[in-house]
Amino acid sequence: MRSILGANAKELASSISVARETIWQHKLLQPRVAIVLGSGLGPLADYVEHPVEIAYIDLAGFPRTSAAGHAGKLILGYLAGVPVVLMKGRAHCYEGWSYTQVQYPVFVMQALGASTLITTNAAGGLNGRFRQGDLMVLDSHIDFLFGSSGFSSSFMSPAQPLQRGTETYDRPMMQRAQQVARSQDVVLHQGCYLATLGPTYETRNEYRFFRSLGADAVGMSTVPEVIAAKKLGMDVLGFSVITNVASTDIPVNTTHDEVVEAGNSVGPSLIGIILQILDDMSGEPD
Repeated sequence: MRSILGANAKELASSISVARETIWQHKLLQPRVAIVLGSGLGPLADYVEHPVEIAYIDLAGFPRTSAAGHAGKLILGYLAGVPVVLMKGRAHCYEGWSYTQVQYPVFVMQALGASTLITTNAAGGLNGRFRQGDLMVLDSHIDFLFGSSGFSSSFMSPAQPLQRGTETYDRPMMQRAQQVARSQDVVLHQGCYLATLGPTYETRNEYRFFRSLGADAVGMSTVPEVIAAKKLGMDVLGFSVITNVASTDIPVNTTHDEVVEAGNSVGPSLIGIILQILDDMSGEPD
């Protein structure tokens, strides 16, 4: 694979164009919504109608994923009547990819036509009100990945200013998600997601520190994708599955297998919310 690490704007645009053309050779579809499926949340892809799957390895510039629970496939088709493109698994900075490389699939999905990004992740709960298996809709984030925005300002046209985390997530979509969750009798918290580099789980003191900053959940992804989407002018809706709850007093050993298992157990609730949101969108003009 040709690396896009340090690629200039012209090289990056060329790579995106090649990936887009490859995808269109498989299925000529202009997706309206791009969806990123995190750890344990892959089953949403089973609901896609008329799916076409393309392995990341077959797409120019796409970073590979080695994390358990991340299949590494792009899927195009229809969900609740809405044309979508799904990432079944994502790359992470802790796997050795740069900020730009982690963002790259969002560039491609937007180039295909997607104007909305729905992103999901598995996260540790920091808020004392949270319980394992709860869901959280993101209303802000804190970036502890210590990367730049990941791209040259000359790459995006028209340029969109980067917005503060409190302005990044689409409020009407958040409100609709809350309404849908209540109608489906699902607990949906709202809060701030903090992204760390990983791939380690946090110490008790780190949990205390993150909570003191106002974070409600902590994970190792999502923020680079969100920043790219907002720079591209996309609407963003984000969800966290609370796969474990942090303890600041009692040591708790968390494994990735447990995170994936917890994601699988609560996944149907999140799938139900997303499908209803898409069903609402299907009756709206593009």
